[in-house]
Amino acid sequence: MAKGHRSQIKRERNANTDNRAKAKVSFARVSDTKARIVLDTIKGKDVVSALGILAFTPRKAARVIEKLLSSAIANAENNLGLDPNNLYIQETFANKGPTLKRIRPRAQGRAFRIQKRTSHITIILNER
Repeated sequence: MAKGHRSQIKRERNANTDNRAKAKVSFARVSDTKARIVLDTIKGKDVVSALGILAFTPRKAARVIEKLLSSAIANAENNLGLDPNNLYIQETFANKGPTLKRIRPRAQGRAFRIQKRTSHITIILNER
């Protein structure tokens, strides 16, 4: 059981929040497995080289992640006052989102299900 006034408890809880720059895209129309392939190529790299890698990666997920990384850099610069030249990608993850279920007509009146998968992609940056 927590001791203290409610405002004191909230103050203590909010004091240990994560102050790393991050960006998240929810319901991205790319499967989580395909997003992870691209995320693994840029994990641990500095943001300048990661943007270069994403620009020349011929995958649909690379476009989504490139936009997300630009957003994370902007968050670091504007919200936390970090220098974009010293940033690197500390953590990346792609979690499974809801699957859109569609029907494809097939021969003899049958219907096949098409699963259009979505994902929630997160990028966390830190300063070197």
